[in-house]
Amino acid sequence: MPGKPAKPKSGTAAEPQTKPAAVAARATPHGAQRREHPHQDLDRGVRAVMARLSGGVSTHSFIEAWTDWAFHMSNSPGRQLELYENARQNALKLVAHATNTSPDATPPFAPKPYDHRFNHPGWQKPPFQMWQQGFLAAQDWWDNATDYLRGLKPEDADRTRFMARQLLDTVSPSNFPALNPEIIEATTAAGGRNLTQGAAHFARDFLKTVTQTHDPAPEGFRVGQGLACTPGEVIFRNDLFELIQYTPQTGTVQAEPVLIVPAWIMKYYILDLSPHNSMVNYLVGQGFTVFMISWCNPTAEQAHLSLEDYRHSGVMAALDAVNAIVPDRKVHAVGYCLGGTILAITAATMARERDERFASITLMAAQVDFAEAGELLLFVDESQVAFLEDMMWDQGYLDRPQMARTFSTIRSEDLIWSRAVRRYFLGQDDLPTDMGVWVADTTRMPAQMHSQYLRGLFLENRLTAGRFAVEGRVIALKDISAPMFVIATETDHIAPWRSVYKTQLFTDCDLTFVLTGGGHNSGIVNEPGNPRSHYLWSHRPAGAFYVGPDDWQAKATPRKGSWWPEWKDWLAGKSTGPVAPPASGAPDKGLAPITAAPGTYVFQT
Repeated sequence: MPGKPAKPKSGTAAEPQTKPAAVAARATPHGAQRREHPHQDLDRGVRAVMARLSGGVSTHSFIEAWTDWAFHMSNSPGRQLELYENARQNALKLVAHATNTSPDATPPFAPKPYDHRFNHPGWQKPPFQMWQQGFLAAQDWWDNATDYLRGLKPEDADRTRFMARQLLDTVSPSNFPALNPEIIEATTAAGGRNLTQGAAHFARDFLKTVTQTHDPAPEGFRVGQGLACTPGEVIFRNDLFELIQYTPQTGTVQAEPVLIVPAWIMKYYILDLSPHNSMVNYLVGQGFTVFMISWCNPTAEQAHLSLEDYRHSGVMAALDAVNAIVPDRKVHAVGYCLGGTILAITAATMARERDERFASITLMAAQVDFAEAGELLLFVDESQVAFLEDMMWDQGYLDRPQMARTFSTIRSEDLIWSRAVRRYFLGQDDLPTDMGVWVADTTRMPAQMHSQYLRGLFLENRLTAGRFAVEGRVIALKDISAPMFVIATETDHIAPWRSVYKTQLFTDCDLTFVLTGGGHNSGIVNEPGNPRSHYLWSHRPAGAFYVGPDDWQAKATPRKGSWWPEWKDWLAGKSTGPVAPPASGAPDKGLAPITAAPGTYVFQT
């Protein structure tokens, strides 16, 4: 078993340099080799400083988008006329609504489904309703103004719409105490104490941001106590991950063990939260032997870690350990988010090598094709990726706040502005939740791996284009023959369900597809007993013809409840039956228990 990540063997990996970088010299799109320039490190150093000042965002990408939009708009008198008419119609709607004295009049503009800033009933009374409607009318106009124009790059249209939305959000009436009825009501009721408390919250948060410190988890939400507390033991450790084997809770278990590969952009315990909503605890309680990878939180010294390291010294090393503990049995492999992507790469590589150790493959909110990867594509183009590469070249990793800001701005209405109003103007404390504690427990991304992920998968989409090489040879997802269970979530803005659905387009194996309610995290952490749970289900036999997502959605079988029991039955159906639980670890094979779960890597900060 490897004790340290091996030197990358993937054709996508780069050789380490004096300062780590994903790419030293690579081919241009036309195949010519790019030259090394003598003073390029000076350029990279300057861009790295600029990247830190801008939070890792390339201003060039967004200036280019506005320039592209403005140029094409200036050459489109028909669209300009349409926008003039739209502005006039919106103004007339506002006037008509303002002069309508009926208490049952329906406002002409409504917030977007995910926008909760105007939920307070005070927004339905004058004059607050007119301020709200004026803002929503402006938002509607800008949505039309930044819609696709003939000749305008679609990605530039998306970026201008995104930036217009961000700018509008700064002047929303909900952000100003004198214009927000909820703040006025709270200030009147509390005699202004809410503003004093909010100012204290702001000062404390500002200090934490400057010093990059974090509050300890509240009582009842400590890792290893209230969270990530399913009993088990770490039975393998290398520089990249710890492998946890969970203690059986039933007299017999399914013969085939389950190996879970979480994303390393997050801590693993999203799948082992509180006991009542822990996927791990559920599987163990249903008679499965479960193993979990707990990734390290990489430092600058691990900047050289590559995607190949995560495959070879991560997933494959974990699989070897599981096979040593449960010999002569295939393994149910489960991957979540980025962990699902590396699992798909691993499975395709194993298929090429005629390695048939997987009994099944489950991909949860995981993408294999990135052409429609949602709003994260707003931050991915050549300029943006190069900008991030230079910043990571300097510091060795992509830091936690830089990633957190990206995810927050995608849903800024709720994750930034609504929270700011609650915390700084209403004086409310953030209510602790298991998911909230996990979200705040962020990790870093090693420089070389993250560059390969952004460039090779997001930017160039190599995996489904037949250009992703492992150990110098291209892999193909259609080589996978193990049955697959793929889960997407309805409101996922990180891995949109239609993008996840493309797994059906690029594979030929037996495949069950589930579209569940909820978002990227809430749809996966979807324990039985939730009355709002629902999902669509379908089965595609091996070799069946492809059906597009819209046609599939129209014909799929709707079901109430959590998808977990469906998946549990599917896993059991792919197993060979109950056996006595295996021992913890395999001391005679160098896999003696090291420490109790959740291990030590989960506590790395």
